[in-house]
Amino acid sequence: MEMDALSRGEQRLEALEIKASYTEDLLDQLNLVIYRQQEQIDALLREVGRLREQAPSEGAAPVRHLRDELPPHY
Repeated sequence: MEMDALSRGEQRLEALEIKASYTEDLLDQLNLVIYRQQEQIDALLREVGRLREQAPSEGAAPVRHLRDELPPHY
C-alpha cells in the first residue's frame, strides 16, 4: 500500500511539473505578444505625433470643405 501511495504521489508531482512547464511556455508567449503590442503602440504614437506636427495650426488658413466649392448649378 505504501508503494502504491508513493507511486500516486510521483504521478501527481509529474503532472504538476508538466502543467508548470506549459504555464511557463504560455507566459513566455504572452510576454512576447505584449512586447510586440507595445512596440506597435509606440510606433503609432510616433506617427500621431508626426501627423500633428504636419496639421495646420489654429492661426493658419481655415480648412476648406468640398461643400463650399460646389459649382453654382448644384
